[in-house]
Amino acid sequence: MATSVLTLRIDESIKARLDELAQATHRSKSFLAEEAIVRYLELEAWQVGEIRQAIQEADQGDFAEPSELAALLKKYAG
Repeated sequence: MATSVLTLRIDESIKARLDELAQATHRSKSFLAEEAIVRYLELEAWQVGEIRQAIQEADQGDFAEPSELAALLKKYAG
């Protein structure tokens, strides 16, 4: 896999936490930063996908029935 360099500015406290984690896990700061970015991108992609699916369903008129909504509210309202 090809790699490239990314330079960014972060708060000193975040860098200190990254330094501590790198030392504790015997991993490089670059490794940990890449892992964090990958996880963030996966989460954001999932959320965007869910939003797109919901918009598509709404555009097709696929909404919950009032009885389904009432049951859901009852379940979580106690």
